[in-house]
Amino acid sequence: MANRHLSRSIAMQTLYEWDFNSGLSAQAGKESKIEEILERNINEFAPGLEDDKFVRDLIKGVLENREKIDEIITKTAPEWPIEQVSLVDRNVLRLGIYELLFGKREEVPPKVAINEAIELAKSFGGETSGKFVNGVLGTIYRAIGEPGKDEGSPRRGKEMVEKKKEEKENG
Repeated sequence: MANRHLSRSIAMQTLYEWDFNSGLSAQAGKESKIEEILERNINEFAPGLEDDKFVRDLIKGVLENREKIDEIITKTAPEWPIEQVSLVDRNVLRLGIYELLFGKREEVPPKVAINEAIELAKSFGGETSGKFVNGVLGTIYRAIGEPGKDEGSPRRGKEMVEKKKEEKENG
């Protein structure tokens, strides 16, 4: 498992446990418990993780933007009040939305953020979690103007470069 995917898995599990124990009405004191949860999860699920900065940045970013993120979830999926969204789906969406809207786009392109969130939902959620997460994040992605849509896959990009080089050589 790649380090970033593993980091996202640990972040999701940490946020899930924190959310389960403190609920939606987390108080400032309860947020400090997340550090304990994170340390235990890193030791249990990724003892060989060389750099935990990414997972820590994800959790910190989600917590700092949680109210805004939850509001976005509520507006994007109005038929599912935030407290009725399963704990797994809610925390996968929080991670996905954080990466999509608040993260560093040059490090994690929007399509990567969406795909990673869908994979987490499929791995940890219920039968329909992947579709639900895809629907919510896809709606948000379209609402922000589909950044990076024309960039294509690395393979397609390589083909485009080769084609342009060939066109240049042939006049």
